[in-house]
Parts: sequence; structure tokens; C-alpha cells
Amino acid sequence: MEKIAVKFPKGVLHALIGEKKFSLLRFQPSAENRYFVQHYWIVRWDLRGEPPYSQTVLAHPNINLVFEKGATGIFGVAKTTSSHVLQEQGRVVGVKFKPGGFYPFLQAPVSSLTGGSISLEDVFGVETAPLENEILNQPDDTKMVSHVEAFLSAHLPERDPNTALVSGIVKMIQENRSILKVEDAVRISGMNMRTMQRLFERYVGVSPKSVIQRYRLHEAAERIDQGTVRDWLDLSIGLGYYDHSHFIRDFRSIVGVSPEEYRQSK
Repeated sequence: MEKIAVKFPKGVLHALIGEKKFSLLRFQPSAENRYFVQHYWIVRWDLRGEPPYSQTVLAHPNINLVFEKGATGIFGVAKTTSSHVLQEQGRVVGVKFKPGGFYPFLQAPVSSLTGGSISLEDVFGVETAPLENEILNQPDDTKMVSHVEAFLSAHLPERDPNTALVSGIVKMIQENRSILKVEDAVRISGMNMRTMQRLFERYVGVSPKSVIQRYRLHEAAERIDQGTVRDWLDLSIGLGYYDHSHFIRDFRSIVGVSPEEYRQSK
């Protein structure tokens, strides 16, 4: 099982603090599973003798299957940020599906999971507790991930061509800094706007506008964490906001605080 070299990903808020509290590993899926799965991940922490730590995350537009003691489930894209309390010692194993990659398993609009979750029983028809124990009790990271992959391999659905299509558009939005609004994504992809909106609702779970906004706010939070922001107006313009106040409203509505409050809370 091949590990993926990784720095702390965008979306982990105040990442410079978080990396002192927990570790993150990623693993490449097999060629068979790669059509659906972006990567596997493992988070470990050992805070024995320390107070609990709450990590806030601004989620990417991906569905995650998470194995955690007593909290295993399949989680849709969060509408805003989500916080996870780490205490004592623990580990979590997850599957990050590609945008659109979970729809073939669910066979229903992924937007039904947005801001919520669903059990393994409901999707795969298996009992959660035995599988959770089997995976989390493996002696090392590679064996845990191998068991997760074997489980998915045994439940792979037929490939849906829209999965690759939607995943490609989301990747384009993430990597192309010139995409600042949905019209830009429509123009570059050549797809009809209504078609794109329907595909995102069904396969991603959030709108194209929301995906663009998330990636731009990821960028904003990362720059603030790194201490490279000198002028809020310059930052907002660089992220495609023609109105500085609009950037502040978006940041506050999703992250929960203003950019300045976020900077001061480090």
C-alpha cells in the first residue's frame, strides 16, 4: 500500500497548530478502486496528559467513509465548518471518495447527505460494529488500509461516466485560479450551466458556486495561517471578489468569524 507524501491539506484551519496535535497519513488506492476513491487517510493523535484539542475543518466537496470507534459512518459534505474533538489517544481511518465517486454506491442524489451522514448498513448492507472492530484492531496502518480497500473492492458498483466528468470539473475548479464564478467554469468546460448544476446536485452534493467558494476560502485561510496577508483588499481581489465586504461576508458565513477574527485567534 503506497503512502502519499502530504503536507497538511487546505481546509484544516489553523493547520500550524493542528500539525502539533495530530498526524495525517494518506494512501494511494489500487488501480481498481481509483475510479471512485481519491485516497485513504489515517489521523492519529496522542494527547495523554494534555487537554482535549478541537480541530476545525472547512470540508472539501467529497464524501468520506470514516471508521472511528463508536462513530463510524458515511459523511456528506458539510455546509459550513465542522469541529472534531481529539482527546487522550486515538486513530481514525477514512476513505475520501472523488467528487462524484460515491454516487454509484448510493444510487441517489448525494445532496441527500449534505450536512449529514448515513450508516454502512444503509449503503452496503453490512453490520458496522464487526467491520469497525476488524479494521481498527489491525496492528499497523498498512493493514488497516488494506482491509478498508478489500471491503470496498468487494462492493464496487458499475462505473458511471459522470463520475469522471464531474471529478474532472471539480479538479479544474480547484487548480485553475482564474475560475472565480460559475460562468467561468461553464465557459472553460463547455458544459451548459443547468446541466452542470444538476450534475453537481446529484453527484457532488453542493453547487458549483459552493465548490468555487470553498476552494477560494481554503486559499484565504491558508494565507492567513502562513502570515502572508498584509492587506485584506488585495487578498479579496486576488481571490476573485470585486467587493471586499462580500469576501468578509462569505468568510464569516462559512468559517464563522471574520478574516481578522480568524487571524487573531491563532
